[in-house]
Amino acid sequence: MSERFEKGMAVRRTVLGDAHVDRAESAKTAFDTPFQSLITEAAWGTVWASDGISLRERSMLTLALLAATGNFEEIPMHIRATVRTGATKQDVLETFQHVAIYAGVPRANHALKLAKQTYEEMESD
Repeated sequence: MSERFEKGMAVRRTVLGDAHVDRAESAKTAFDTPFQSLITEAAWGTVWASDGISLRERSMLTLALLAATGNFEEIPMHIRATVRTGATKQDVLETFQHVAIYAGVPRANHALKLAKQTYEEMESD
């Protein structure tokens, strides 16, 4: 394993939690291992590992980008990660309000709906 992969795995665990990463790792197959290595090194070992901005800010940017591009399936995972990144519910609301103005109300509305559902699930766990 490369140093970037190891750093990426550490950041991934910090942001998403051990349980999530362990589940994802146990689901890997020979087919998707190269892809998983790529995202661990590039997304987690390079982008998320950078000390240029905080994990809180990075979390908010990620949620905004996911909502703005309509990649809703990862929003619940990143809402759950806010517990570890320090992004508050107010931060998430502000993020999606920004999305509404700059990327469209329907996308922000759907992202907010997913956030509400995820927060409810988190509170009931």
